[in-house]
Amino acid sequence: MGPQVAGGGDLESPQARVSVPPTPPIVLASESPQRRAILEQLDIPFRVVPPRYEEHDSPGADPVELVREHSRGKARSVGPHEECPVLGVDTAVVVDGDALGKPATTAEAELMLERLSGRTHEVVSGLCLITPGWEELHHETTRVTFRALTARDLAHYLGSGEWENRAGAYAIQGLGVSFVERVEGDYLNVVGLPAALLVRLLAERFAGLYGFG
Repeated sequence: MGPQVAGGGDLESPQARVSVPPTPPIVLASESPQRRAILEQLDIPFRVVPPRYEEHDSPGADPVELVREHSRGKARSVGPHEECPVLGVDTAVVVDGDALGKPATTAEAELMLERLSGRTHEVVSGLCLITPGWEELHHETTRVTFRALTARDLAHYLGSGEWENRAGAYAIQGLGVSFVERVEGDYLNVVGLPAALLVRLLAERFAGLYGFG
């Protein structure tokens, strides 16, 4: 028994307190506000470092391999860091085996939404987590079913401008949710980050450090 305890010393004194080092923040290789919001929702400390990576999609390339390649490229472009794990994510909307990118015009957005109308498509995300000692590369798929969209639905949504800078021309966390009949899988994956996959990896690799595992 230590002298402080044996002698009835003050356990709340500065000498008695145990210093707990802060949890190292995850380095997020993305400027996506949706991904930042999901990490904040999960109470995971992070800091943003914009990736120095250019995406090049080969015609006819497999969408799953593309998102895996892009997530790894983003993570590697800013890391690894000595103390902090680096997270790279890339997400694609896939229908008929084709990855739908971000529409450049209203007309292009309309064509994408017409293609998704009344059908089930997939949202596929690649996720790469790296440290100086290891690299984890995975992907997650969520199936999303749209109701049949009318001309009025399309006009209202296109007029909102929400389609801009959105893969597949919609945002499920916004007005785009009005199109959705069913989601099978991780909803947050559709928003932009496969949260269940990330939590599982953090629980396995950093048990308890980020509050998981």
